[in-house]
Amino acid sequence: MAGSVLTVGVTAASVAVTIAALGVGAAAVQGQRLAAAADAAALAAADAASGAAAGDPCERADDLAAAWGVALAACDGVGLEVTVVVETLAFGVVARAAAKAGPPSTP
Repeated sequence: MAGSVLTVGVTAASVAVTIAALGVGAAAVQGQRLAAAADAAALAAADAASGAAAGDPCERADDLAAAWGVALAACDGVGLEVTVVVETLAFGVVARAAAKAGPPSTP
């Protein structure tokens, strides 16, 4: 009987650890996906700001964010440099990522 209780306990603990690990892994994947969406939106906006692509920089960023399934929370352009913030609801929490794109700065 004691062996059965121990087996059930060890199995339950293993299942709990596995579920926790899956949750952490899913959150990490969601974070990387959100960062990639922010990068893509910032690059699209910078292309529009430089004239390499047609359209308004923030509209281009919004289009790219929507294509990634996230929302554009902020878009700010100064000259050819554009900063964007995207957000999404991840596991009941609003997650945000920011990215900046533009020409390289000179030292």
